[in-house]
Amino acid sequence: MNSSDRTPADLLRSALAADPTRPLVTFYDDATGERVELSVATFANWVAKTANLLQGDLAAEPGDRLALLLPAHWQSAVWLLACSSVGVVAEVQGDPAAADLVVTGPDTLERARACRGERVALALRPLGGRFPQTPEGFMDYAVEVPSQGDRFAPFAPVDPDAPALAVGGIELTGARLVARAREDAGALGLVPGSRLLTGRTYDTWEGLSAGLFAPLAAGGSVVLCRHLGQLGGDGLAKRTESERVTNTAV
Repeated sequence: MNSSDRTPADLLRSALAADPTRPLVTFYDDATGERVELSVATFANWVAKTANLLQGDLAAEPGDRLALLLPAHWQSAVWLLACSSVGVVAEVQGDPAAADLVVTGPDTLERARACRGERVALALRPLGGRFPQTPEGFMDYAVEVPSQGDRFAPFAPVDPDAPALAVGGIELTGARLVARAREDAGALGLVPGSRLLTGRTYDTWEGLSAGLFAPLAAGGSVVLCRHLGQLGGDGLAKRTESERVTNTAV
């Protein structure tokens, strides 16, 4: 990645310029059997559409705080990069009552109702499917995002020294997030082309780093596994082989 990259969105742009066709996020849910693989280009397209939804339809501005109530999931990764693209602070498992807007999965809808701003709900169904019926008081992400533009440009430049992410009691600027991701990539032994398999959750920095930011900073990719404990040892060995995994963080 480029040494000049100072925000997560910068890292994604560099990955797109380097090789848009390579895998970036491969997601498994071992409770449902779901598998989704997103190339850099496909992931970046989802990020652009989501950033356009965030900036346009939701009227989010740099410095706004978004409570992100989502598990480790490919769509959670998309939202993290969309927030970085707009300059919105992603508060992972943050307090909806104190946030400007909230993004929630199906299991935290009641908690998310405490937000007095815009509310977006994700069904987290295979292939990004929508809710059978949109939850009252929420926008269904799967309904709204497909019509958004495939290219994104922020209304105002994103300040790399402004807060970008809050998780597990720590708050990071975009520049510090990128620096820590690079440090973690080195500690995990990641190099360009590495495939990191992780079953860590997204409610800690360590989980977010292994599950997205460190592989992105290293020019590698992540095999993100939800409910990995249901897979079993033989299944994990087979996945490690089939996915050409080079590093693990479970």
